[in-house]
Amino acid sequence: MKNLNFKIYHFFFSIVILTIWFIYISYTHQWNLFIENWFMSITMIFGSFIAGATSEGGGAVAFPVMTLIFQITPDIARNFSLAIQSIGMSAAAYLIFTQRIPINKTYLLLCSLGGFLGLILGTYLIAPIVSPPYTKMFFVSLWLSFGVILFYLNINASHQKIESLPPLSITDKKIFILLGFLGGIIVSIIGSGLDILTFAFVTIRYRLSEKIATPTSVCLMAGNSLVGFLFHAFLIGDFGVQEFRYWIVCIPVVIFGAPLGAYFINQKSQTFIANCLYLVLISQFIGALIVIQPTGLLAWFTLGTFVTGLILFFSLERSSRISNLHSAGWSDR
Repeated sequence: MKNLNFKIYHFFFSIVILTIWFIYISYTHQWNLFIENWFMSITMIFGSFIAGATSEGGGAVAFPVMTLIFQITPDIARNFSLAIQSIGMSAAAYLIFTQRIPINKTYLLLCSLGGFLGLILGTYLIAPIVSPPYTKMFFVSLWLSFGVILFYLNINASHQKIESLPPLSITDKKIFILLGFLGGIIVSIIGSGLDILTFAFVTIRYRLSEKIATPTSVCLMAGNSLVGFLFHAFLIGDFGVQEFRYWIVCIPVVIFGAPLGAYFINQKSQTFIANCLYLVLISQFIGALIVIQPTGLLAWFTLGTFVTGLILFFSLERSSRISNLHSAGWSDR
């Protein structure tokens, strides 16, 4: 019955999007775009599935492939990432809600608020001055260090995972909003990052299960991507012809890829989800090293980011352990 519900819900959502897409592309006679931009459709077959199945948005695949392999400018890659995630991850979020896949609404709402603010600020003040190679190496190095601590937590049997966040204090809520804000700034630069940043925090600080954190981060990134896309398309007006063409040839791919990723991963164990995330984090880091080939200051920056990330995440893990011990101590009294 659950499989049947998945097919029905996804069918109606997909048929609406695909009907609009088909009418547009047929009326404007733009089927030739697939011949010119086939490489983007292929890229997003993998990107959309990863977006639905892990805490990383499809832009985490699209941005490095577009900027480093196909030499597409960062602003076009970012705008495309936001546009395509607004379709693919929204489709995955729709599946998550209709299938009632468990999420944490507090995490979602607080980080969404901060994410929208960070996205707006970053778009105007930060994104125009950031160097793409440094941005990408920062991104992959920091999340590789997160992968190391996540692996440590998962092999340590004493670290039990929880299915929901504990009651949050005012300070805790402010931290969630701040993390969302920082994640929104990262999104304004490369089109993704809010999801994995907040995912790292809740899985380390609160031991929230990946089975809860992953679908929550997908919904979070879906909302932020939709706002970012509308922001660039209608308020800033810098959503150009090239990214629009890429978007058109990828819509029929992501409308199926992201929901399938979300559905697939919901059937798997927490260990399987964590292993998939390790694979993505390691692959994107190795890929960035091969393509960018950092040397000199950029190489030291990459190493420094990785080491700083390890210190940051291990400190966060230690503070969480101490907090849990104190809580246990008070509960025993």
